[in-house]
Amino acid sequence: MHPIKLHYPVTTLDGKLLLPAGSELSDESIKAMLDANRPVNLKTYCLMDHGSISADLFAFLNAPPYDVIFSGTDGMSEIVDVMKSIRFVAPVMDVLDYFKYNDVSTYRHMLIIFALTILIARDLVPNYRKRVAEIANGPTHDFGKISVPLDILKKNDPLTSEELKLLKHHTVAGYVLMSYYFRDPKSIAAKVARDHHERMNASGYPRRIAQKDLMVEIVAVCDVYDALISKRPYRPVSYDNRTALEVLTSMAEKGEVGWRVVKSLISHNRRSKPDFRQTVASAEKRGTEPLNNMYGKLSDEN
Repeated sequence: MHPIKLHYPVTTLDGKLLLPAGSELSDESIKAMLDANRPVNLKTYCLMDHGSISADLFAFLNAPPYDVIFSGTDGMSEIVDVMKSIRFVAPVMDVLDYFKYNDVSTYRHMLIIFALTILIARDLVPNYRKRVAEIANGPTHDFGKISVPLDILKKNDPLTSEELKLLKHHTVAGYVLMSYYFRDPKSIAAKVARDHHERMNASGYPRRIAQKDLMVEIVAVCDVYDALISKRPYRPVSYDNRTALEVLTSMAEKGEVGWRVVKSLISHNRRSKPDFRQTVASAEKRGTEPLNNMYGKLSDEN
C-alpha cells in the first residue's frame, strides 16, 4: 500500500483512538494498530432483523427510480434473501443507528448502496453471493463518515477547502475502522471503504491509483448514482434520473469507470430489463445539472 499521511485522527464511534493525526497510513502502521488493540469478541447480527432496517429499506426501494430498478420476477426477493444471509458485527449496527438518528440521508444511502451493489454484482460477478458476503460492503462503504463532524456532512453552503479535506478523510478512516473490526486490512470491506472514490484512470482519491477491482468499481458507480438522484444539503433539488445516468456514461467515456457496470445499471433502469451485454447507452446528452448545485464549489476558492 502506498503510504498516506493522516491529517486527522481515526476513532471509533465510542471514542477509542485507533490512529492519531500525523500518522503514516501504511501496512506497518495498520499492523501495529492491530497488535496494540487485541480483538474483542463482537456479537454478530442479521442486518434485516435489526431495528426498523427491513421496513426502512423496503420504503427506500419502493420509491422512484428504485421501484423500477428492483422490479421483476425475482429482483427484490433475491436481494432480501442475500441480505438476510449476511451477519454484521455490532459496531456496524451501531453506526447505522447513529446515522439514522443524526443524518438520515447517509443512513438511507448506506442501505441502498448495499442493495444496489448486490443487484449489479449478480449480473457481473461469478459466485457473487460469496463475494458479497466477503465484503459486507453496502452498509460499510461510508463507515468512515463517523470521523466527519455532522455539521460538515449536513452543511447547506459550500464547504471550505479544509472542510472538504476532512470530508475526504472518510475513505482512509473507513479503511482503518474496517481493518480494526474485521481484523484484516486486506479484507474487501476495508478495500471498498478506502477505494470507492478511486477511479480507473487514477483521477480519484485518496491515493490517485488506477482502481481495478470489479467489486470496488460496482460500489463506486452505485455510490455516484445514488448521490446524484438523492436529496443533498448542497443543492435544492436532485439530478433527474436521465441526467444522473448521463453523468455515469460520461465517466465511462473518460475511463473513470467501466462500461459493464454502467450498462448493468442502465438495463435495470429499463422496465424491459434487457441483458446488460446488449444494452446500448445513448450518446446524446440531454440532461441538465440542477440549478444552484453547490457540489464541488468551495467557499474559499479564488
